[in-house]
Amino acid sequence: MIIYEVPDDHSFMKMEVADALKTVIDPELQINIVDMGLVYAIEMSDDETNITVEMTLSSKFCPMGESIMSAVKNCILRFFPGFGLNVKLVWSPVWNHDFISDDGKRRLGTQ
Repeated sequence: MIIYEVPDDHSFMKMEVADALKTVIDPELQINIVDMGLVYAIEMSDDETNITVEMTLSSKFCPMGESIMSAVKNCILRFFPGFGLNVKLVWSPVWNHDFISDDGKRRLGTQ
């Protein structure tokens, strides 16, 4: 459920970040966090040197929350060395199964 503003001068770079984040797998459901709908927004600084990822977890009590957050940070640092990074954990809107992409639902066998 990543939201892109149109027109957005940084759309290509945001898509690259989203593709990189697809390598971060939710350990419980075994699908990536983008298809899970856990990534709400990706923002770039005007000079494209800082990346902000706004995301959530499936619940505030997610036992793998710290692991997922660490994996997000490591992913961005690995794919975009030299970039500044800010990962914002948000709880609104509250995540639910409707946020899972069609591809994610197919992988879960619910579509």
